[in-house]
Amino acid sequence: MTLLMFAGLALFASAPALAQYSRAAAESVPMKTERVKVRDDSGNVRYEKRKVRVDSDKWGNAAGNQYDLAVDGAFEGQTVAVLHFYTGEGFDFSLPKKALAQKGFSVYRWMNRAPSPEKLEKALEKACQLWIISGSTRQLNDKHLAVIKKFFDSGKGVYIWGDNQPYYADANAVAKVLFNGQMTGNLMGNQTVSLQEEKGKPGLLPNHLLTTGLEYIYEGITIATIQPNDALEPLIYGSAGNLVSAFYDHDGKRAILDGGFTRLYINWDTAGTARYVKNAAAWLVNYERFGDEVVAAKHRNPKDEEE
Repeated sequence: MTLLMFAGLALFASAPALAQYSRAAAESVPMKTERVKVRDDSGNVRYEKRKVRVDSDKWGNAAGNQYDLAVDGAFEGQTVAVLHFYTGEGFDFSLPKKALAQKGFSVYRWMNRAPSPEKLEKALEKACQLWIISGSTRQLNDKHLAVIKKFFDSGKGVYIWGDNQPYYADANAVAKVLFNGQMTGNLMGNQTVSLQEEKGKPGLLPNHLLTTGLEYIYEGITIATIQPNDALEPLIYGSAGNLVSAFYDHDGKRAILDGGFTRLYINWDTAGTARYVKNAAAWLVNYERFGDEVVAAKHRNPKDEEE
């Protein structure tokens, strides 16, 4: 086990166990206990309990929804609002929506254009998080950005998705307002990366809530690069050594900035994508802060809606 993995485990050990999270929470490589037969040099037999890896899928990640961050149905009554500005190449959000439904999330989605700032603010009153999938031209004005910042400052999660240049127009506008974030450039990816063995090297941050059950992840096709700053923590470094995804987790507020939205619809069945999407949504609920509200929301009956 690498030093990074030990550090991640130590960090999570002090965190409280939360009902919405699975037993595997913050374990990139979940383990199970097996009783094995051991024979010593004299031929005597005894049985020992040993920790072994759980079964893996064909990509090397733990097999089964029980190794996601959240248990199935954990977030019934919670709504993910989506500003979906890039809809080319058959990108209809059906695959992420199906994955999110396993954890109980409904989806309220605007396609191709932004609602008015007033309508956005009204809709966000019923959402636990906002996802923004950027296009190549700005859709959001300063009033929209003020609504999103108010939502973020209240502790509700924000996922900001961009991709290779120029598909980060609104991503950069929102990221700058929230935490002075930015993505740039265009790099070929199309590779699967594994757990980091050293800081700043290609791979996933091990043993974080976001990387529960993830030892391997597909990075996307052509991807942008997140520019590091003091507010962001690196999450995924791509095969070229560029920072593909980073997260913000300060003062009770959470966000993710990602330069590879192609993962949401291209090569979806490649390593780790569905689990990562579910983990991200579960983490952005900010259950550690809003636990009582999350439980109360289960009495609602939300429906998926699109505009």
